[in-house]
Order: sequence, then C-alpha cells, then structure tokens
Amino acid sequence: MEVQNKKWDMKKFSEMRQEVLNQWPTGKEVDFEEAVRYHQNLPKNQIMTNKLREAATKNNTLIQPRAGVALLDEHIELLKFLRQKGKADVLPTTIDSYTRQNRYEEAEKGIKESEKAGRSLLNGFPAVNYGVKKCRKVIESVDCPVQVRHGTPDARLLAEITLAGGFTDFEGGGISYNVPYAKKISIEQSIYYWQYVDRLVGIYEENGISLNREPFGPLTGTLVPPCISHSIGIIEGLLAAEQGVRNITLGYGQCGNLIQDVAAVETLKELSAEYLKDYDVMLTTAFHQWMGGFPQDEAQAFGVISWGAATAALSKATKVIVKTPHEAFGVPTKEANAEGLRATRQVINMLKDQRMISSQELEKEKEIIKRETRQILSKVYELGEGDWAKGAVRAFEAGVLDVPFAPSQFNAGKILPARDNSGAVRFLNFGSIPFDDKIKEFHRRKLAERAKAENREVSFQMVIDDIYAIGQGMLVGRMDSKIA
Repeated sequence: MEVQNKKWDMKKFSEMRQEVLNQWPTGKEVDFEEAVRYHQNLPKNQIMTNKLREAATKNNTLIQPRAGVALLDEHIELLKFLRQKGKADVLPTTIDSYTRQNRYEEAEKGIKESEKAGRSLLNGFPAVNYGVKKCRKVIESVDCPVQVRHGTPDARLLAEITLAGGFTDFEGGGISYNVPYAKKISIEQSIYYWQYVDRLVGIYEENGISLNREPFGPLTGTLVPPCISHSIGIIEGLLAAEQGVRNITLGYGQCGNLIQDVAAVETLKELSAEYLKDYDVMLTTAFHQWMGGFPQDEAQAFGVISWGAATAALSKATKVIVKTPHEAFGVPTKEANAEGLRATRQVINMLKDQRMISSQELEKEKEIIKRETRQILSKVYELGEGDWAKGAVRAFEAGVLDVPFAPSQFNAGKILPARDNSGAVRFLNFGSIPFDDKIKEFHRRKLAERAKAENREVSFQMVIDDIYAIGQGMLVGRMDSKIA
C-alpha cells in the first residue's frame, strides 16, 4: 500500500465503512442520515466552528481544559463543573487509553470495574463503548461545543460514533497521533486511517454540517522546535483539506520563551494560510500551555499556567488548552482543573486588549521559523513528487521529518533540542533536517552564547538540564540556578 494525497471516492469510503462499523457492536448505532439531522438541530452555541469563527473575528482567546472519566454521569458532572466553576468557553472529552489502542473489550471491563468501585478506573471517557446515544447525552448536558481529544493512530470508529453522537470537533492526525503515541504503527498506515476520518468529516461538510478538525500541535510536548510542529501541522492540514475538511485548527505547544512563542503562533497563522491557499478553509490556532514537567508546588505551577495564558493572549491564539496545578501528580481533581481555568481566564481578560509590541527580535524570530519550516516542507514536497502523503512517509524514512523524544520506530530520533541563553529552543543536533548552512550556524551560535555564559561546553547535558528545568522552577536548565 502506498498512500496518496487524493480525495477518496464514495465507493472506497463505503467499502471501508462497513468494516469500521463492525469493529464493535455500538457501530451499528451509526445512521449517517439521522446523524446529519441531529447536527442540523443542534443549537448554534454548541457548534465549535461558530465559536472559533467568532473568537477569531474578535481576536479573543477561548479557554479549554482537558477532562475525561470512565463513568457517564461522572463525566457529565465533570464537564458541567468545568463550564460553570471553571468558566471554560469550550469543553473536551478526553478518551481513555484502551480506546486509543482500539482495545474495546478492556475498556468495557474498565467501565464495569469503575461502576463497582464507584469511581473512574480509566484515564478518560470510553466513547466507543458508550455509543451514539450516550455520547448525545454528554452533548445535551452542556451549553457549549465539545471536542474529542484522544491520541489514537486508528480513530475511525471513534470518529464515526462521536461525530454521530453530536461532537463538533475532532482532534488528531495521521502523524501527530501516531509518532508521539505509538511504537510500531507505520506512518503510511496511520495516514491512511486518518484519511478515512478526514473524508468522514468532509462528507458531513458536503451535507451542510460544519465540523472542526484539529491536528495535535505539541507532538511529544517537550522542547519541540516550532518548525517541526509547524511542518507536521501544515501537512496534516493539507491532507485534511484534500478530503473535504473545511475548518482546521492548527496547534502549537508552548516552549517558554515569550518572543519565540509569539513568533511561532504568528508564523503558524501566516504559513498555514500560505500553504492551504488553494483550499476554501477556515484556519484558526490552538496554543497549548507547557506540556513538559511541572513543579510539584501548586503556587509555582500556577506561575507556569499563568505564563502560558499570557503568551496565548499576546499571540492572539484562537484558543488556549489549559493545564492544572496538579500536573506533577497525575489526574487532577475537578476543583484543581477549574482553578487552572480561572487563573488562565484572569490573565486572558487582563491582556485581551494588549498586543505584543513588534520588535527586531520578534521579526528575526519569525523569519527564522518561516525559513526553517519552508525548507522542511520544500524537501517533503520534493520527496513526495508533489504528493504530501507520499512525501510525509518518505520524509520520516529519510529523517527530514523528525520528532524529538518520540517512541515511534518509524521516527529517526536524531534531532536534539536545547535552550539558548534566553530560553528559546534551538537545535543541538540537526539529524537529517534539511537546513541550509546559514540556519545551522545561527543555532550553533545561539547555543555557544549560552555555553559561554554558563562556562561550560555545548553538550547533551544541556538537553537533560532543560527537560527538568521548569519542574525545578526555572526555564533554562543552568547548572547553578535551580530552585527546589
């Protein structure tokens, strides 16, 4: 099998659909024509594209948590709490790990064991097992749009059930929900699975139902250079648009340096518009607060959350995905989740009328990110002989696309990121990323400046120090400046 970036015809889609819907008994609940009618009757305030369009038009930043538990009533209670007490603008449904791996029998056991225990024993909501009608119960319990968030290389059945169930936004992509999450699934296979998901969304669109798709921007979440996440996000956006998706939110995970992060969100807007100009799509952005290690101290954790909120507001991201002060400990309480939302809301409200002052440093950072991203995408396009799907597969084989710290055996894993003296993420090791000499020299110079300031050599130890730095109260992992 060799994937192609070509819109699937209905014959191909329909043949696969029978197989997909037979993967678990709840697949029989999916009736596409009836699902279209259900979406047509949804209140406008429950449709994600409406909310995103309004926010983008007004330059507002929406706030959205992460949340999902095993029991239906508890999940509904959690979402209502985050909406009412956390003042979330839009809500998520985070899917459990068994469902993400298509292990529905084990998810079913998890539901039953959770019922016996009276509390969630799964790390998310098993939507496939609950089926269409119970998903609709979730949608009908709240007064805002709800997005499906997961981490599934093969999300075909999950998409069928949740979209028929009334969810109006589906996160993920064939690269971003494979490379950071799976070890043995090929890029080609997961892109093929996700072409099905995107075609499904495209068919809803053709029937007048506006749904949003959001590739997962942060990837592995720690020290991912903007050009890497930008390149993958744009490729996934192009693949989705080809299948008929008309509303796309591209994401970016906070690195921590304000100038670099604002430059990243601004260039993501500019580059996505440039590369998807041939498609009639609405493009918006999602900013993910810091996805790496958090301080155990709650006061320090709120500092990290607030810094992410400030960056999202100043970059004018369409929405910000909010963390909690319990990140260092695992699954947060609903109260802690709401606290993270309220802290973010406070900062967003204070900064919503302010803009990042343009500076030479900001413009320089934007230019670097754009040049890096264009050089990567140019090589991907060349490798694919004009086909973005083929190009993505071949680019991972060649190391042209390479995600730091990813578990996938189809990822080269040769690039190494480290912070420069101001905390911006640079390349310590370029692997096979196709940068020109000028860009490589820029990164080497930036890391050399830090090494000189710290009186040490540029080395892998910088990478290790930077991974743990925020959890220890700093941004840059300096040898002599750690706060317990």
